[in-house]
Amino acid sequence: MKKVLSGIQPSGKLTLGNYIGAIKNFVALQHEYACNFMVVDLHAITVPQEPADLREQSEMVAALYVAAGIDPAKANIFMQSHVPQHAELGWLLTTMISMGELERMTQFKDKAAGKESVGTGLFIYPGLMVADILLYNADLVPVGEDQKQHLELTRDVAGRFNHRYGEYFTIPEPYIPEVGARIMSLDDASKKMSKSNPNAGSWIALLDEPAVIRKKISRATTDSGSEVKYDPANKPEVSNLITIYSQCAGLSIAEVEARYEGKMYGPFKKDLAEVVVGMLEPIQQRYRDIRESGEIRGILAQGAERAAETAEKTLKDVQHLMGFLAK
Repeated sequence: MKKVLSGIQPSGKLTLGNYIGAIKNFVALQHEYACNFMVVDLHAITVPQEPADLREQSEMVAALYVAAGIDPAKANIFMQSHVPQHAELGWLLTTMISMGELERMTQFKDKAAGKESVGTGLFIYPGLMVADILLYNADLVPVGEDQKQHLELTRDVAGRFNHRYGEYFTIPEPYIPEVGARIMSLDDASKKMSKSNPNAGSWIALLDEPAVIRKKISRATTDSGSEVKYDPANKPEVSNLITIYSQCAGLSIAEVEARYEGKMYGPFKKDLAEVVVGMLEPIQQRYRDIRESGEIRGILAQGAERAAETAEKTLKDVQHLMGFLAK
């Protein structure tokens, strides 16, 4: 069975974009592949985090994985930091990455822009991402468009290692669905929906109350026209809302267009709000149950134990191939 690896940072509230672009795909993939889904807390500390917030957000992300439908009996759900082999393999593989490769990473350039001082963790963390993927010899990696560059680096490092030490690592492929992989901001469809946007009305959090969701969607930017038509080039904001509707209602883009043919934006946005609220309500209820029961701690412990079995074997194999003495 092919293997899948992915993860989400616990650096703030998860948004509808995180669900549609990532978690929804995780839920589908678990039925076809051997999956490892992490909460990448080691990546989160490349920028300063408040300890209490990091703990709360880490548990929140893990609980939302389960609430959204990832089955711990089918997929490993774990904290990256609970499997120390990630950090160790990260160091070994970072030694095989050049300064130039890291300097070309657009994520680093974007996050470092305008800052007088930038931590080295932010610079070298792509090496840890490489290790995350190769530690499990993942065949497929669900990634957003903004992370494809890191996956290309992973492929390069895997090939470099195999050439130097013998064929060992699987060369991973990206998994990017054709529709819904990139949900855009509600106020500006040229920007990805992100919890880092200072305008809270630009994104919908998975745990937003129904009234908040309705308000945000009612105020979402459209255009001066009135036709509910999918046309990303000329109607980017409306097209983004149609994509959200499609993904939350389980309809095709064409079916959404047909449903609102001849109708104005008002009725469309009102219905969209109810579709989003209806989709999120059971997830939110399951999330509350998980947090109140405390069951997520056991799920994380079990997931880390299973993940560590594979991770330890990979690490020992890599150490042997690189010439380290066995214990």
